[in-house]
Amino acid sequence: MSSDVAKMAPLQAFSERSECNSLGAADNQRDVLVCGWVYRYRDQGGVLFVDLRDRSGVVQVVFDLAIDADLLKRADALRAEDVISVRGKVRLRDKNAINPKLKTGEIEILATGLELLSKAKPSPIPLDEHDDEASEELRLEYRFLDLRRKPMQEALRVRHEFIRSVRNFLDDNGFWEIETPILNKSTPEGARDFLVPSRLNAGEFYALPQSPQIFKQLLMVAGSERYYQIARCFRDEDLRRDRQPEFTQIDIELSFVDKEMIMRLNQKMIAHACKAAFGIEIDPEPQRITYRDAMELYGNDKPDVRFDMKLVELGDWAPMTEFKVFKGAAETGRLKALCVPGGASLSRKDIDDLTQWVMQDFKAKGLAWVKVTENGLESLITKFLPDAAQKALLERTNAKAGDIIFFAGDRADIVFATLSALRLRLAEKLGMIPDVYKALWVVDFPLFDHDHETNALISVHHPFTAAVPEDARIVLEAAQAETISPEMHKQLLGVRSNAYDFVLNGVEIGGGSIRIHDSKMQQAIFRLLRITDEEAQNRFGFLLKGLEFGAPPHGGIAFGVDRVLMLGLKRFSIRDVMAFPKTQKGTCLMSGAPSSVDDKQLRELYLKSTAQGHGGPKAARAKDGGSGEGHGGPKAARAKDGGSGEGHGGPKAAAEKNKTP
Repeated sequence: MSSDVAKMAPLQAFSERSECNSLGAADNQRDVLVCGWVYRYRDQGGVLFVDLRDRSGVVQVVFDLAIDADLLKRADALRAEDVISVRGKVRLRDKNAINPKLKTGEIEILATGLELLSKAKPSPIPLDEHDDEASEELRLEYRFLDLRRKPMQEALRVRHEFIRSVRNFLDDNGFWEIETPILNKSTPEGARDFLVPSRLNAGEFYALPQSPQIFKQLLMVAGSERYYQIARCFRDEDLRRDRQPEFTQIDIELSFVDKEMIMRLNQKMIAHACKAAFGIEIDPEPQRITYRDAMELYGNDKPDVRFDMKLVELGDWAPMTEFKVFKGAAETGRLKALCVPGGASLSRKDIDDLTQWVMQDFKAKGLAWVKVTENGLESLITKFLPDAAQKALLERTNAKAGDIIFFAGDRADIVFATLSALRLRLAEKLGMIPDVYKALWVVDFPLFDHDHETNALISVHHPFTAAVPEDARIVLEAAQAETISPEMHKQLLGVRSNAYDFVLNGVEIGGGSIRIHDSKMQQAIFRLLRITDEEAQNRFGFLLKGLEFGAPPHGGIAFGVDRVLMLGLKRFSIRDVMAFPKTQKGTCLMSGAPSSVDDKQLRELYLKSTAQGHGGPKAARAKDGGSGEGHGGPKAARAKDGGSGEGHGGPKAAAEKNKTP
């Protein structure tokens, strides 16, 4: 570093500073002060050009030998990412030197003063906005540098704009922003809780909130009527590109409302916020589809409806064939087809790869297919398809020459998962998905699902979701019965919940429901879920108590901010729209979290690690409670299957089985 640069006295007060992108032709001949990072520099022999970057953008600074030789010498010591402040005079560029790609492309600053504020080491990752050569691991390790890149700066700025527009909308509609606790009682309703040991209460734990669900319901009991929160939520679950252990959701709850009121308000809010933040148009009156139709037509409950390629039912067609596989599937499970326009162009290798994929990832037993040609159907299975069956198949699928028809026959969940994933994969491969935004509501979810392992009912959404009024009687009658007969069990599986999910381009970005506001109905739901009265009091007693003191009818919704940003900015992962995300293994490569702690800290918390090799940075946490006297666990049994995660995709444990990753 040049000693001359290091010894320079401050040139000015930062209060005089102008942001780079705020300058333009109207500032010609104005004396200005700009501060930022050296982005690029070019030595033209006697003239040094420095592109100076701050949060707002880039402006060109000129150091000219003819103006100040000493200043040029000191500027020549600068390198990329050095932090500097520059005083100079704005001047217009020559016409042939105008840069139309820059907002400041018509002007440059002729430097008259320079101060080096901070010297930078060479960056281990490229910071050019178009350079993506660095691995994601390296980018995450040096996240403080990666965030300087234009795509990441844009993500943070747009995130702010989106949340601000949501706040403004809700403020204008009479909502109060209220904070709920981060250190909670463990009342797991889906994914695993993150537990925090209590030093002052030996052997007991707080849980970080999976959502503010119970607290926002109690705020309705408290008379707040319209609540919202930009809430941080935590789930200890396996991660994917659209999941993180900590995430942000727009959490909303209202009193004296029905489903229609909530849906109308929130579809306007999302359309407003997406227009303000991304400049994209979302239909303020999205189409609606029932859960049943979503599953039957698309194979999952978050269908991408930007393209029209639906599943076709073939259960009653199978007897027309001589194919035992089809007949057996129709008799004991489901048989469906997917006609892919233009899919006959797929090679045999393409089809073999798809077959291997669905067998490995979705437990399909295989993937039958026929290609449609001008001369009829071509496939190894056509010999099992009489002419009448072939004609009926073409009529049902509306298949034309050049198409391919895939078949899936198995248990319903396997058929749906296989064909829904195949639909999305082939639509992308064949360029069938238009560059538009298409939203829809999915309604009439089942209230319960059947757990094949325990043979018990489980909540599809969460146990605080109300049934639609027409089906509430079935719930109350079943809860009063001494035993649940097979017929009653079947009836309960047909009960519809008063829930709704908001789906954008095949991604669930929001979900909610009308809540149970009657304590007797809430206790009935708990009993049907095999939660005893004692267990219900232990886990949810404070909610049940609140419902006994005059609870208004209420409902709400939550939207996953990170997912909306991922879609609006067309990023591959929510990690690309968060400031400091975790990896798929839940680690922070920048800070080294999670890390081990010393034995003294563990003793203070009445904990002892049982992990082998305790002391390493990835040492496992105490798995089975603490050593505090009288420790009885967190005092709450774990609900393995329920769901609570409004606005973050679930978990909706039961429904999740039929979803495509």
